[in-house]
Amino acid sequence: MQKKINSFSALVYSTDPNANLGNQPEPDTITLPKHQQKLRIRLETKHRGGKAATLIAGFTGSQNDIDDLGKKLKTYCGTGGSVKDGEILIQGDNKEKIKTFLLKDGYKDVK
Repeated sequence: MQKKINSFSALVYSTDPNANLGNQPEPDTITLPKHQQKLRIRLETKHRGGKAATLIAGFTGSQNDIDDLGKKLKTYCGTGGSVKDGEILIQGDNKEKIKTFLLKDGYKDVK
């Protein structure tokens, strides 16, 4: 069984004053208010075996807040999905449903 080695396990010294040596927690990002978010909705079929997926990108905020929004969208659309790399992925072509939900929820700049 191999031991997983993190990226800083061999780092002894760094001249970079902003280097995170693994012993400091990452700073929480501040979630912008809903009316300041610039969300972009797009339909994607690449790398999914021809099946459609709706992606919501552009959310600025903490991981907990984007997870909560993803959960609300999945429940509203009645389908599965996930949150990865700052994007919310909802299975199926749900662009119009998601747009109306976000506009009703207070997000102004949704395209």
